[in-house]
Amino acid sequence: MKNPVVPFIMIMVMGIGLMFVLSFKGLGDSKDLAKGEKGGEKTEVAANPEELYEAKGCVTCHGNQLEGKGNAPKLADVGARLSEAEIKDILIKGTTGGMPGGLVQGAEADAVAKWLSEKK
Repeated sequence: MKNPVVPFIMIMVMGIGLMFVLSFKGLGDSKDLAKGEKGGEKTEVAANPEELYEAKGCVTCHGNQLEGKGNAPKLADVGARLSEAEIKDILIKGTTGGMPGGLVQGAEADAVAKWLSEKK
């Protein structure tokens, strides 16, 4: 008589072996995937800068038309005063005057800084 447990043991051994093989494959590819070199397109996509301006709450202090409110400066002509790099630095680090840092990061900060730098 055949032992009915043998097929289950065989499936378990194959499953565990497959788990180890795929784990080692993933470890080998992790650096390439982190750099975006493999696995398709990069996943970080910048949204529309105008939408980010509203979604991140910038409109609360700087107004719908970038006119500035209260202590918040007018942004309608910020490109005439500051470079794109300076704007990005402020977006990421904030200011001592009340602008919080880190509202946008990475590609979002690049997109918003470029958009604001074109306001002259």
